[in-house]
Amino acid sequence: MKFAYALYIRTTKKLFRFDTMLRLTLMDATLVDYYIGLETGGTNIKCYLARDPNHVISQLSIQTQDPQSTIDQVIHFIQAGIEKYKVNIAAMGIGSFGPVDLDPSSTTYGSITSTPKLAWRNFPLLDKFRSVFNFPIAFDTDVNAALLGEARWGAGIGFSDLVYVTVGTGIGGGILSNNQLVHGIVHTELGHMLVNHNLRQDPFEGSCPYHKNCLEGLAAGPAIQARWGIQAHKIPGDHQAWLLEAHYLAQMAVNLTVMLSPQRIILGGGICQQPGLIEMVRLRFKDLLNGYVQSQFYDEKIDSYIVAPMLGNNAGILGTIALARTLSIMEEQ
Repeated sequence: MKFAYALYIRTTKKLFRFDTMLRLTLMDATLVDYYIGLETGGTNIKCYLARDPNHVISQLSIQTQDPQSTIDQVIHFIQAGIEKYKVNIAAMGIGSFGPVDLDPSSTTYGSITSTPKLAWRNFPLLDKFRSVFNFPIAFDTDVNAALLGEARWGAGIGFSDLVYVTVGTGIGGGILSNNQLVHGIVHTELGHMLVNHNLRQDPFEGSCPYHKNCLEGLAAGPAIQARWGIQAHKIPGDHQAWLLEAHYLAQMAVNLTVMLSPQRIILGGGICQQPGLIEMVRLRFKDLLNGYVQSQFYDEKIDSYIVAPMLGNNAGILGTIALARTLSIMEEQ
């Protein structure tokens, strides 16, 4: 049957060929389980109806507005997609900006808690979707979702112990230990680790409203702009700002290395897209570690230890699909 379709497609006009291929894809969609992935960011929200990176049949990207209108748009998108494509949804995964409540025994489980986005503070995000849909829904942080995406389909394939860090408007991170996401009492907040701050070399006091000169307060996008008076993406590549940025991110990498001993550290987010920055982080990492912990991955193979994400800006949304798939497997057991 597949051969007959392929032969028919090759012998028709181009426009009809595309239409036929699309209809075949939609026919396939009715035969297998699909998943809903939702990534709620502080600036934008993405939603996918998909199986994996190669089978995304519908997607939504909107700006993050007030909670009610935003969630209404997402719910309508999901309902319309299920109706249009006639697919069975096995599970949904949500990766949210935070802080969030990840304690299943808590009365506010699945809620966004003490976020600086006041309209979203204490918003019961998970409950909003559970009240509409009957399929199981997994909930985690946006950075944990991005970590899962890279672990399943990106730069983390084949590794059981990973750290994913995103550096942008803020700094966040997820930890995978023995193939398990690390949560603990709340969830990790890697951006708020304390780092060495030499005020003679860097007199900027820091921009974090809680800690001033934690990692996020010294190295996130707003800190870079406040220190140098210019947005990060407008700073020339040979500016001293990038050596300083590499210094702080290398301190973070050393801390993660000696505390967690991961097999790989993945540096994502808009700031880390600066050409040459990850290379500078690797060099400074080697200087700061100073040979204390010895491994070829901290030396001649460091290019495969501190790396960029393979999924780019889609790590988070694809990670929510991975989160949903994981939940679906657990539900079947």
